[in-house]
Amino acid sequence: MLNKNSRGIITTYALVFGAIFLILFAGFLGFVLLQLKQASQRAAWNESLHIAEAGINYWRWCLNNDVEDQCETEKEYTDPAGNPIGKFSLQVSSQANCGQTVSKDIVSTGWTYQFPNIKRRVGVLYGRTSVGKYSYLINDNVWAGSDREIREPYHSNGGIRMDGENQSLVSSAQEEWVCTDSFGCSPCPTDAGCRIEDSQCICPGVFTATDNSNPDLFDFPVPSFDFDGITVDLAQIKSLTQPYLEQYYWPPVTDLDSDGKGYHVKFVNNGTFEVWIITDLQPTWAYNLEDGWHYDYFIIGDEYLYGTYSIDPDCSAIFVEDNLWVDGEVKGKVTIVSADLIDPGKDTSVVLSGNINYTTLDGSDGFAVVGQKDVLIPPDSPDTMELRGIFIAQKGHFGRNHYPWNIKSKLEIYGSVVSNGRVGTKWSSGSIIISGYLKRENYFDSHLVYFPPPFVPYVESDFKILNWQEIE
Repeated sequence: MLNKNSRGIITTYALVFGAIFLILFAGFLGFVLLQLKQASQRAAWNESLHIAEAGINYWRWCLNNDVEDQCETEKEYTDPAGNPIGKFSLQVSSQANCGQTVSKDIVSTGWTYQFPNIKRRVGVLYGRTSVGKYSYLINDNVWAGSDREIREPYHSNGGIRMDGENQSLVSSAQEEWVCTDSFGCSPCPTDAGCRIEDSQCICPGVFTATDNSNPDLFDFPVPSFDFDGITVDLAQIKSLTQPYLEQYYWPPVTDLDSDGKGYHVKFVNNGTFEVWIITDLQPTWAYNLEDGWHYDYFIIGDEYLYGTYSIDPDCSAIFVEDNLWVDGEVKGKVTIVSADLIDPGKDTSVVLSGNINYTTLDGSDGFAVVGQKDVLIPPDSPDTMELRGIFIAQKGHFGRNHYPWNIKSKLEIYGSVVSNGRVGTKWSSGSIIISGYLKRENYFDSHLVYFPPPFVPYVESDFKILNWQEIE
């Protein structure tokens, strides 16, 4: 009887402990399976982000190869072995001006087939780099005086004498160049790294003769900048504006007034611009390197208001087929062009007759001036002059001619200067200033780098990521 009772107790214990073991094992197995599922979900969560980024890269390829119309907005994603593991879906929107794409907003959503409800979204802003990246972009030898303050990249295809204060890269396409008397190289500044060879002063691509500059930021030789490649398509701008005669397209001034000498466009802070017809220009004795001593006709003697017009927000471009004087306060992003495409023997220029400012400094305003030949500051410019925008002299140069003993106090440029020829806004004889601005400062406008006014040329053809964020 005792043995039978013992065997019954053992059986009971075995059943009880077996049941407990099964319960614990089932719980442990459930815990392991739950952990495996959560690990798989976390892996899918990470994989979904990679898939979403793959969608971003896919559309960037479409964008830079100009095949967006042929690309899919939903596409299957495969692993390195070629096995399909998920999909991405794309939402694309564009910002354009005058039919030109300025930027692209792309939202990519990625998910895996294993866990299709686990999705991640990435938003990216694509844009291109314009000439607004540079404080100066020059296609000739240049001398930046000791009073200059340069805060953003400064590049020339010619040699550079940088005696000013540079807080950014100064680059030249030249390894060496011949520095002449007009660049202060008589006598040859051998202490600055120059040497005399065959009676010529040979200097490094970028050099300085002062302690103002930072030679650690000098870079030469670098690849030459393609100025032909950044030439503004003047004919394209004319074709877009010409249907809007005497509003956004202005013909040779003599078509409107036989006594006309040019146009004076004044921008008003309410988003309009006034067009004045100049009927008299006063001469000023002047000198520049191209023409020698001559008379400039830049000072307006008489003019009258022709009309006031609103800026087109969809294509804020103005084309003037004559010489142009411009100033005022710009609202919106506007490009104004002076070019004569009727007479192949004539190139027109722009005179910056006064201060050019914006109504706001938050990036919603921007300005670009394109002169077929020169962009010049006249003898009657303000004593303290402020210029905002991108100033492009396609065939000539940006500067201020030498007007004997016409000396001004300060010139501030917020933006960029693109000049085919040598720039200069101050003239000296030895150490004596005889004309121009005593103090000159250049400030960088970051808003013009990726979001410039229409038709401003780009220095890079490919779109790149300007902003990346994950969208919850």
